[in-house]
Amino acid sequence: MALQTQALITPARLEKALTYDEYRQLVDELLAQNRATGDFMNNSEDILHYSKMNVQRMSRWDKTLQLAEDTIEALHQVKTPMTWLVLTEGWCGDAAQNIPVLVKMAELNPLIEIKFLLRDENLDIMDAYLSNGGRGIPKMIVLQSETLEVLAQWGPRPEGAQALVNAHKQNPESDYKTFVEKLHKWYAQDKTAQIQAEVRALLQSF
Repeated sequence: MALQTQALITPARLEKALTYDEYRQLVDELLAQNRATGDFMNNSEDILHYSKMNVQRMSRWDKTLQLAEDTIEALHQVKTPMTWLVLTEGWCGDAAQNIPVLVKMAELNPLIEIKFLLRDENLDIMDAYLSNGGRGIPKMIVLQSETLEVLAQWGPRPEGAQALVNAHKQNPESDYKTFVEKLHKWYAQDKTAQIQAEVRALLQSF
C-alpha cells in the first residue's frame, strides 16, 4: 500500500491540488453556471441543491468555528512538515461539515499545508484509500511533506456520523432526504467535537 500510494501522490500531483480558497472559488464558479463538481449526476437538481447548501454550511463554519484548547495544543506540537491532502467534491455534505474544521486546524501551524483534489478526477488515489470498500469522502491523507511518506488517513466522517450511516444502510427507516437531514442534525449537535478529537488522536499517533 505504501509504495503504491507514494507512487500515486507525486509532487506534480500535489502541485495541481487546490488551496481551500481555490476549491471554494471553483464550487462557486460552477454553481453560477448551474453545474457542480464531479462526474456523478453533476448537473442534476438534487446535486445542485446539495452543492448550494454546502456553500452555506462551509461559510457558516468558517465564521463560527472555535477549536478546543486541546486541539490547539495538539496542533502546536506538530514539528514535522506535513501535507494534508483531502479528496472531496462540492456536493458532498460530509465534506462541507468537516473540511472547514480541517482547514482551521491546518491554519494554526505553518508546518501544515492543506490541499484539495476532486475525487472523481483522481480515482486512482481514491481507490487506494477506500472506506469499507467505498469511495467515501472527504478522505484526508496525511503526508510527510518532504518524502511524501503516508503517515495517516482520516475520513470520510467522524465515528458518530459513520454509525448513523451504517445503521441507515442496514435498516433504512426513512427516505434518503430525511436521513440526510438527520445526519446534518448530528453534525450541528456535535459542534465539531468528534472530528477534533479524532484528528488530535491521529496527530498523537506518530
